[in-house]
Amino acid sequence: MACFIVFEGGDGSGKSTQVRSLLGRLRRRNIQVLSTYEPGGTRLGQALRRLLKSGEPMPAISELMLFEAARAQLVDQVIQPFLNDGGVVIADRFTSSTTAYQGYGRGLDLEMIERLNQEATGGLKPDLTVLLDLPVETALARKNGSADNFDDAPIDFHRKIRLGYCKLAAANSDRWLVLDGQRKADDLSRDIWANVQTIM
Repeated sequence: MACFIVFEGGDGSGKSTQVRSLLGRLRRRNIQVLSTYEPGGTRLGQALRRLLKSGEPMPAISELMLFEAARAQLVDQVIQPFLNDGGVVIADRFTSSTTAYQGYGRGLDLEMIERLNQEATGGLKPDLTVLLDLPVETALARKNGSADNFDDAPIDFHRKIRLGYCKLAAANSDRWLVLDGQRKADDLSRDIWANVQTIM
């Protein structure tokens, strides 16, 4: 059965850890599963990811368009074909990231972002979105490596992103699972698996 699961949250929230955990659970049960991430997953997406992570200054609208271009390519070349074959796709970020970061964070028009998300995805919606929520200060303290356009932003930017995610989750509670990202990874993994089993 085709199923599309997305992990969302601020940088440092633990998305990658939980993606790997769920991927392992599904593979051990011989379920056809693919893991991907945004921006990336295609040659174009990887090129745009390098640009977006380079620290190159750019207007918020340029940032938005690059994310949407990477997403359109990923959906067309990777996600939708895999779903059409009946597989399970796990994505580290999707359209809600753009709404949270470029909408609530950067202040771009939310209706415009919704239209662009719709066009880039062909209307594809996740069956389940898992939000790993935790205080901004905690999430940023977990970050390692070089900073980018997002890490360098003022802390108020990250607080707006968290608020945006919370609003999205509240408005779509039937398809979102909100978990406390400060809990132990194993406990989160068990809760996520319990919810995934209800939609497969």
